[in-house]
Amino acid sequence: MFDHGGTGPAGELLIRAVTRIDELPSALGEDLLAELGDRRPALFLDFDGTLCPIVPHPDQAVLDNETRQALRRIADRCPVAVVSGRDRLDVAGRVALDDLYYAGSHGCDISGPGGFSQQWGAELRPSLHDAGDELDQALEGIPGAWVERKRFALAVHYRQAPADAEARIEQAVRSVAARHPDLRVAGGKKIFELRPDIDWDKGKAVMWLLESMGLRTDGIVPIYLGDDETDEDVFRRFEDGSGIGIVVGAGDRLTAARYRLADPAEVSAFLLRLAKVPRYST
Repeated sequence: MFDHGGTGPAGELLIRAVTRIDELPSALGEDLLAELGDRRPALFLDFDGTLCPIVPHPDQAVLDNETRQALRRIADRCPVAVVSGRDRLDVAGRVALDDLYYAGSHGCDISGPGGFSQQWGAELRPSLHDAGDELDQALEGIPGAWVERKRFALAVHYRQAPADAEARIEQAVRSVAARHPDLRVAGGKKIFELRPDIDWDKGKAVMWLLESMGLRTDGIVPIYLGDDETDEDVFRRFEDGSGIGIVVGAGDRLTAARYRLADPAEVSAFLLRLAKVPRYST
């Protein structure tokens, strides 16, 4: 299937290939390893819904130790980065592996071994602070709705709010955003977010990491695993065959990924399998 993906720099129509998640081959089959061949993977992963199941409250997310050990074994052989909407320090603390790269706030805050560090949008933090105060007031009285103040974003969670309150919550978020034109509204699984209105997303962050880490070579294939709409920004970057996208989930949602895994349990199984492939040893 195809999606009209907007227009390119010269005004030409961009056509993007998309497929329903349930129609994709499993990443646990033989096709993906065959596609890699003798090339080494560079592994990029989302956190919530990918490495960890979605939980009622973000603080309840705990990385399974078996998954952590598989990541550690892969990181001994191949580059590994976690790219999350969470704050960088939050996700780094939950993964708790020193040799990984961490990209928090959808790639706005990046760190890695040896003092590797880069940030985007820090100049808009005062605007985020003010918008957070306004959101607290606007959402007062709506049970189950609350504002998570991140370093480079504001997340309005409503998973535990009444279903009929969603429209009111969205209107509150958009009203606050209208008073802060340097911020933009984004969505996710039972959240609305206000982020710096800059030309940056997970896809651009992953491409920047590949360049900065010296991984744009014929012998390395980037693999990205993610479950949410924000991860599609990475999948679309790999439509030219420069990388492999694996969507985590099920259903008839359209995706630009080329393989699928059903849930974080299958992600763990995939990582364990990848960790045992002997030809990726350095």
